[in-house]
Amino acid sequence: MQQKIGQRLVGGFPGTTMSEEFIRLVRQYKIANVILFRRNVESVAQLETLCRSIQSLVREETGHDAFIAIDQEGGAVNRLSPDAVNVPGAMALAATGDPANAYEAALLTAGELRALGVNFNLAPVADVNNNPANPVIGARSYGDTPETVERFASAALRGYLDGGVMAAAKHFPGHGDTAMDSHISLPMVDKPSSVLEECELKPFQTLIDAGCPAVMTTHILFPALEPERLPATMSRKIVTGLLKEKMGFQGLVVSDCMEMQAIQQDYGTARGVHTAIAAGVDLVFVCHTASRIEEAAKAIREGLENGTLSMEEMDRSVEKILSYKEKYCLPPVGVSGTSAAREAAGALRARTIALVQGEIPPLGDSPFFCGCPDYRTSGVQNEESNAASFAAFMAARLGGTSYIVSHAPSEEEIADAVQAAKGHSALVVNTYNGHLYDGQIALVNALHVLGIPMVVTALFGPYDLQNLAEDITALAAWDYTTETLEALVPIFAGRTTAKGNLPVTLGKT
Repeated sequence: MQQKIGQRLVGGFPGTTMSEEFIRLVRQYKIANVILFRRNVESVAQLETLCRSIQSLVREETGHDAFIAIDQEGGAVNRLSPDAVNVPGAMALAATGDPANAYEAALLTAGELRALGVNFNLAPVADVNNNPANPVIGARSYGDTPETVERFASAALRGYLDGGVMAAAKHFPGHGDTAMDSHISLPMVDKPSSVLEECELKPFQTLIDAGCPAVMTTHILFPALEPERLPATMSRKIVTGLLKEKMGFQGLVVSDCMEMQAIQQDYGTARGVHTAIAAGVDLVFVCHTASRIEEAAKAIREGLENGTLSMEEMDRSVEKILSYKEKYCLPPVGVSGTSAAREAAGALRARTIALVQGEIPPLGDSPFFCGCPDYRTSGVQNEESNAASFAAFMAARLGGTSYIVSHAPSEEEIADAVQAAKGHSALVVNTYNGHLYDGQIALVNALHVLGIPMVVTALFGPYDLQNLAEDITALAAWDYTTETLEALVPIFAGRTTAKGNLPVTLGKT
């Protein structure tokens, strides 16, 4: 029985080697799958070694390969080290207008993962980002209409599968129309089922019909689909009734992390795991804490012993998991971080940056670069920063002055920045989820009063740009990574132009 339970669980650990505590869990509870985060990744060579050691241990203890999963979406959500190749994210790729670019990015990513020993990518994102105030999806989505998401997510799915990597469409039934982050709260999408069918569910149906091997559920309340106060991950009506029976999905249903606050604060991880298994979830993720992984294993065993979980369903689920492992748990092949892959990713990124309004002005002899540094905008992003400060990065390459403010600048910070900006030849300002922080937009407006030629660059969703004065040049650049900052330099310098186009509609608010 324990072997079967272990196949249903995906665990994580801190550090760049397996902890003794996690090794104990694999030996004692037969935990058969692992999720990796940036905390686990130091370099290409280190990650290759880690994946080999995971597979060796799991094979020894379970007789089967491990799923080694990762959130390598590209753009703002990437887990690989700088010596690997990280591609642009979903909305950035949609800004190119060509789904072939989403295919190429996914194929590049699959090549990196296969070389490193990672066999399961938790992508593509199939959410329709139809709420500009969404703090966690935003530019991780391909767009704000189901048609855009269907076109680009389908292409990405083909890229992952053609590259030999397991893929999961997420976050079912849809995380796009929320104004809360399920990592820290329990959101609700209170729409009629007919509206959900015409929007949120359409990309998932398209991906299911295209043979998507896995679908990840989300920790969100959908009253029209589940009248009880149960998030989608814990709802049998949604997981089995809607996803499996009505929509015809026969692949693996996987959960988002059961340690997220949407589950933890209202239900507790152990109860959440038991209920998710009862709902029909195949692979349950407990990503961070050894004690909670252990509690989850015990909760499943207790459910099987007392009859609240079906052994027949357990057997079917394990059989399905093992069949997908046979197909996708393949030996590593290829090399990560090649110059050819890096050049291909750079060429993709150069096509993503979008000029939203205006023209890039000459920077002159004393440009002023200003804005906030990288910070963790949501629970899905890495705790570690991916990039240097925009302002310092640009000043080091283009000359002029850098001036850094906080991500929520106060009136005093803004006044000091305006004073420092006086007399400069051009103002180049970055925002980062600025539409959710009034201080960032207030800074832009205060600097605009100086009458100096001005460029504002949004480094995640483009929604920061929707209320800018018409004489401010606006760029959408999609993520705060070193690769994107590098791509912006020749645009600011006038050596090249922004080639992308917005894949979403910006409205005045």
